[in-house]
Amino acid sequence: MSLIAIEPGINLHKEKKKKQHKPPRPIPTSIVTPCDPWPRPYYFENGFRKVRPYHFTYNTYCKQRWRGRELLDIFVSEFRDRPAEYYKEAILAGRVVVNGHPVINPSTVVKNGDLISHTLHRHEPPVTSQPIRIVHEDNDVIVINKPAGVPVHPTGRYNFNSLIEIMRSERGLDWHPLPVNRLDRLTSGVMFIGKHPAGADAISSQIMDRTVRKEYVARVKGRFPGEEGEEVVCSQPILLISPKLGLNRVRAEGKSAETRFRRVAYYPPPPPPPPPPPRRSRAGNSTTMTGHPTAISPVEPQDPTQKTHFPSNNVEKMDKKEEEEEGYSIVECRPVTGRTHQIRVHLQFLGHPISNDPIYCNQRVFGPNLGFKDDGTKLGWNTKSSSTNGDGGDGGDGSIDNDNLHAPDEDIIARLSRMGKEEVAEAVAYHEEIAGTYEKRKAEKMSGEFCEICDTPLYSEPGLHEMGIYLHARRYACEPAGWAFETELPQWALPPGDVEGQMEAEMDGGGVGSGKEAVMQKASVAAL
Repeated sequence: MSLIAIEPGINLHKEKKKKQHKPPRPIPTSIVTPCDPWPRPYYFENGFRKVRPYHFTYNTYCKQRWRGRELLDIFVSEFRDRPAEYYKEAILAGRVVVNGHPVINPSTVVKNGDLISHTLHRHEPPVTSQPIRIVHEDNDVIVINKPAGVPVHPTGRYNFNSLIEIMRSERGLDWHPLPVNRLDRLTSGVMFIGKHPAGADAISSQIMDRTVRKEYVARVKGRFPGEEGEEVVCSQPILLISPKLGLNRVRAEGKSAETRFRRVAYYPPPPPPPPPPPRRSRAGNSTTMTGHPTAISPVEPQDPTQKTHFPSNNVEKMDKKEEEEEGYSIVECRPVTGRTHQIRVHLQFLGHPISNDPIYCNQRVFGPNLGFKDDGTKLGWNTKSSSTNGDGGDGGDGSIDNDNLHAPDEDIIARLSRMGKEEVAEAVAYHEEIAGTYEKRKAEKMSGEFCEICDTPLYSEPGLHEMGIYLHARRYACEPAGWAFETELPQWALPPGDVEGQMEAEMDGGGVGSGKEAVMQKASVAAL
C-alpha cells in the first residue's frame, strides 16, 4: 500500500466539500429562436397586413409579481392566448424551460433572475395594411403618424406585426428603432422614433420634464360637458386592475393622473326618417298594409338606464344625471400625466367614453351606464340568473340595481375575458352606426378551428372596424425646445358631410414647421 503525503495545514474534509459544490451554470442571455425569418413573412389581404405562422421562442425574465409563484400559475394567470391544458403540456414536453433547462414539475417556483423561455408555433393577428407615414425625419429622430391597430412593441400575440418590426422590415435588419412615446395599439397619431440612443433620450427627457404639450382628439358619446371651449379637468387616480387583460379603472389606490378636456364640437343624431304614408281604404280610414286600422300613439321615451350621457361641468358636480339626445362630441384631450389608457379611462368615468372603444364603451362588460362615475365605492350589480349570455356578472343576466350601478372588478374581468374569445368585443357604436350584421359576423373571436401543426385554437379574421378607436394623438409641441409636430385630423373627427363646421379653427396649434399645413387643413374642413 502506498502512502500519499499531505501538506500540513490542509483540511481534507474542506477540500472534498469544495469539490462537491460546482459553480452554477451562467444564465443564458437568451434561448436561440428556432426560426427568425428574413425578410419577414408578411403578405397583404383584404386590407390587412398578415404574417404566415412560424416557430418562435419567447424569452422573459421573472417579473417582480412572479417571484415565489409556480410556473404554471404564471402562464395561466398572465397570458390569455392558450388554455391551461396547453401550458401544462408545453412545460412537461420541454417547450417551456427555465434558465435554458427543462422543468420536470409545472409547480416549480420561479425566483428573481430566472429566465423563462417558451417555444411555440406562433400565429399573429393581422393588422391594418395602412402605411406608416413620416411627418418629419432628421439625423436623430423620425416623427411618424402611427396607424391605428398596430402595437408599438412586440407584445402578446403580436411580434412581426408591431410598429418597430414593420419599420425594421422597411429599413433593414440591422436598424433598431427606439420608440420614445408609446400609443395604445388602437390609437393613431404622432410618435417619436429615435434613430440612436442620444436622439431618443433628448425627446424622452423633455417629455419626462413635462415641457411637452400633448394634444389628442377623441370622438365620444353624447354632448360632452361644459360650454364650447370650456376646460373640464379630470384628476382621478388610475389603477391597473388586470395585467392579463390590460384593464385600468379609476380607483383611490391608483396612481395620480390628470387629463384636461375641451369640447370642440357636438353633433346631434340625425332625425329619424319619416314614417311611410298610411294606406287609405275606400272608407277613408287610415289602415296598415294589411288593411287593419292603425292607432296613433305617442312615442314612449327610452329607458333612462340605457343612456350613458350625464353631462356636467366637472367631476365634482356630476351627481345629477341630465338626460338628452345622444349624438357625439369631438373633444380635445390634453393628458398632463401619462398613465396607460388614461384618456380612455377618464372619459369613461366622466360618462362619455370613446364611442367605439371595445373595452371602455362595452355594455356587455360594464352594463348600461358604462362605468359612469365608477370609482369602486358603489357596488350593486345583481345576478339573478345562471345563464351564460355574457350580460351579467358571473355569467348572469345582468339585472341592475339602479341605486348602485357598478359591478365588482372581478365580474368586470370575467366578462372582459370572454370578449374576443367566446364573444365578439362590441362597443356601443358598433350597434348604432358602424358595423352592420356582416361586419359583426366578421369580428374577431375563436373560430372553433385548430392549427394542423400545433393544434392551437385559431381566431377568425377581425373586421376592419376593429382596427382602431376614435382617439388620435394630433399634436406634440415643446415650446422651450422650439419644436411642434402635427398631423391632419382623421376622417372620423371631421364634421359630417351635411354639417358646416370650422372645427379645425377651434383646435390650437400650428402645422409642422410652419403654419402652412394647418392653413391647408382649415381650408379642407371648410370645403366639406
